[in-house]
Amino acid sequence: MSWQQRIEDALHQRQQQGLLRRRLAVTVSPHARLTQDGQHFTHFSSNDYLGLSHHPAVIDAWCKGAQHWGTGAGASGHVTGYSPCHQQLEHTLADWLGFPRAILFSSGFAANQALIFALAESSDTLIADKLMHASLQEAAALSPARYRRFPHNSLDGLARQLGATDTENRLVITEGVFSMDGDQAPLAAISEMCREHQAWLMVDDAHGIGVLGDEGRGSCAQQQVTPDILVVTFGKALGVSGAAILCSDAVAAYLEQSARHLIYSTALPAAQAAAVLASIEIVRQQPEYRKKLSQNISDFRTLCRQQGIPLTDSLTAIQPVIIGDNHRALAIAQGLQSAGHWVQAIRPPTVPVGSARLRITLSAAHSTEQITRLVEALHHVL
Repeated sequence: MSWQQRIEDALHQRQQQGLLRRRLAVTVSPHARLTQDGQHFTHFSSNDYLGLSHHPAVIDAWCKGAQHWGTGAGASGHVTGYSPCHQQLEHTLADWLGFPRAILFSSGFAANQALIFALAESSDTLIADKLMHASLQEAAALSPARYRRFPHNSLDGLARQLGATDTENRLVITEGVFSMDGDQAPLAAISEMCREHQAWLMVDDAHGIGVLGDEGRGSCAQQQVTPDILVVTFGKALGVSGAAILCSDAVAAYLEQSARHLIYSTALPAAQAAAVLASIEIVRQQPEYRKKLSQNISDFRTLCRQQGIPLTDSLTAIQPVIIGDNHRALAIAQGLQSAGHWVQAIRPPTVPVGSARLRITLSAAHSTEQITRLVEALHHVL
């Protein structure tokens, strides 16, 4: 079969199964507003949990950074792309999150893959939650290490995998907050189990950093856990883009020598680093944003309960409504958009087959009125 025929058949099959993805050009505005093709919506699909992507101080830091440092880094950090602003951001992250070192990456995907590819060898074992992010699943599967998975958030499953492997180096991988379900990993229990089995723990806290724990330090701080390796991203609650790996001095030095995504990629712009620094300062110094988000989550869940709308047990900003059928999930999402609410239907392979859902995300930028109207529309459409 030719490539052309194979491509056409694959697209047709995805269309028939209700799995075809489409990109739409949209304009996102402050106060959780979105415009697409001249139509205006309330935005309930963003990971901008604190609304900081439009915060004047963050925007001003980026603009001033661009005026001072230029719009691009121009090279890898190993050549000339590493500025004092990058260095300051790494030092701030390490201080904020309680680690000796931080290493910057262009995205969470790059950070996760760089770490696994640099660290894992054929004599090692990777033990991961089945619902961990695609970047980690792919890196673990392509690495030379043994790759084992345990049922989602199952301590018994993790214990079985740890007990069944005898390699010297074992890395347990999980997330702080899972991106499609919004639930949290039992990090305290997982950390204790790793210590008992002398395994390292890696936590991807992309959806916990900035919104959970004291000073917004994330899931690990909330559960009083210090993993061996922590990955955080700047494109969710911090409202910018990029990522960092928090780790020991030795691991950081090793990544500087071995992480291909670090060595062979142009560094993120210094102006971007300046914007992230401004966002971190807001998160640390202004807890009212986290309090507003927490109140919005509580209000949404209360209103849904009053309307008989079934929710999962998530207590985070990610509030999935499980629909099941792909076509029905798409139809319900379209119904919500017709009522002025931008909510996306998430389908396999992003989520397991038969669990297509509406992924509703809440933000400190939402008003009580916006949330009330969403729940009313959701009740009507369902």
